[in-house]
Amino acid sequence: MNWIISLKEIVRSFKIKITMKSVIKNILLMVTAITTSIISLAQNKITNPFGLVYAGAVNENVPGKVHIHPVTYQLNGISIAANVYTPANFDATKKYPAIVVAHPNGGVKEQTAGLYAQRLAESGYVTIVADAAYQGASGGEPRHTDKPANRIEDIRGMADFITQYKGVDADRLAVLGICGGGGYTLKAAQSDKRFKAVATLSMFNSGEVRRNGFMNAGLTTIQQRLQKAAEARAQEAMGGKIIYAGVASVTDEEIAKTSTDLYREGYMYYYRTHAHSNSTFLYTMSSLLDLMTWDATTNMDLINQPLLMMAGSKADTKYMTDEAFAKANNAKDKELFLIEGATHIQTYYVHEYVSQAVHKLTSFYGKYL
Repeated sequence: MNWIISLKEIVRSFKIKITMKSVIKNILLMVTAITTSIISLAQNKITNPFGLVYAGAVNENVPGKVHIHPVTYQLNGISIAANVYTPANFDATKKYPAIVVAHPNGGVKEQTAGLYAQRLAESGYVTIVADAAYQGASGGEPRHTDKPANRIEDIRGMADFITQYKGVDADRLAVLGICGGGGYTLKAAQSDKRFKAVATLSMFNSGEVRRNGFMNAGLTTIQQRLQKAAEARAQEAMGGKIIYAGVASVTDEEIAKTSTDLYREGYMYYYRTHAHSNSTFLYTMSSLLDLMTWDATTNMDLINQPLLMMAGSKADTKYMTDEAFAKANNAKDKELFLIEGATHIQTYYVHEYVSQAVHKLTSFYGKYL
């Protein structure tokens, strides 16, 4: 504690009125800023030829290891950018099971969705992860449009593409949805029976949160937000400027002051440790017209495939997984798997938690594919 006492003496010598509490707070903020700057610097020094920003990412296609194949295809007139991962010693004359991976809201294929796609490919699956239409490296205007129907169609489009990929057994297809991609995966699987097994990780019900606020904190402002969305739509229709909701950038101090784990750790992940130029928390305000009237958990009884839902035991988003899981009355052998000690964002990249999730996924998919 001597260094804190010395700091207080220095502050007094300059006749600055300051409390011990504020000193410690400012020191913590300074440490946070320095730490995040170091992490960002280290991250920026990692130049992956495929743009991947997760640890252990494929740097080159080496014989005997997982290969990555950047691909593009058309979906309803929009160019979709995707990555296909093939297992070590992949032989296109054979038939492999395949898994579609849907990325989180605001995320891109080079982040956690790519990590899980690569890890599953290491277990013998052909995997595909694509940037959502209107987002990332995929086409579509206006940019950052975030409508549930589009995201669900993205998942079906990945299924269309990968089931025609040489070496893939179309009858052994599964899906994994992460965060917002998890909510859209549940909805896609309700009708698309090509998916023989369905899994989610840290599922985020985008409709519920955009409508009610995170942890139901916005129940009193629903009508006002709908009004703003309608006004934004009207402005777009008249050729006016597109209005965006969400967060474009965030300071270290704002990160430190964020009270919820999801958003505080999310800001660190997306804007510091795993930042990618195509990733953003922005979405068109007009998208709320669709988002706020949608819910991932409606018609959950239509899922009759095997269902695995995973969440961190400490995740403040776990309530969304619980709600959806309870409604999946007709799912075959449904299971809720908790990753002990993990928060929502920590399931994206912390090796211990990722390994737990991948181990569970490979056991689950292996049983049904």
